[in-house]
Amino acid sequence: MSLENKCGICGEIHHTYPALTFAYPNSYYWLTEEQKNIYKIHIDSDFCTIEYPDRIDRFIRVVLKQKIAKSALYLEYGLWVSLSEASYEDYAANFNNENHETVYFGWLSNALPDYQFEKSIAMDVKTKPGNERPEVYPQLDFSHPFVVDFYHGITKEEAEKRIHNMQSTNSQ
Repeated sequence: MSLENKCGICGEIHHTYPALTFAYPNSYYWLTEEQKNIYKIHIDSDFCTIEYPDRIDRFIRVVLKQKIAKSALYLEYGLWVSLSEASYEDYAANFNNENHETVYFGWLSNALPDYQFEKSIAMDVKTKPGNERPEVYPQLDFSHPFVVDFYHGITKEEAEKRIHNMQSTNSQ
């Protein structure tokens, strides 16, 4: 698999694996068309809110960098995490603040291929200077194969299999 990839955003050639991205949090994917018309939903490239009759779920777009063992490479994911109302409001208020750095608690809101998720994974959400998307790190005390893989790395072959599988799924 070539490390040369033309970026769909900037049009330039990058010498890294393509990022595996999710357009929406799972909560949005799971809604029926009828529910999408009933609930008040706001979604753009960085924020998502879903207003149910009894609550509001709040999500932000983040980046997760999965270490590839025995290399200097990473497999990047463009994911969504859910935040509390206070954290979401703070993030939104500081969205254009290039110097805002903090850590929020969030929950992984996408089911990654190759893993079984009975429940969500607790994440540390770290904002970055320069208005880059926040980076997420699974909390170490959470027992799940994804957390083990995050901290110990995956093989180059596994990374390439994931890229191939996700590209195949997205092209259908």
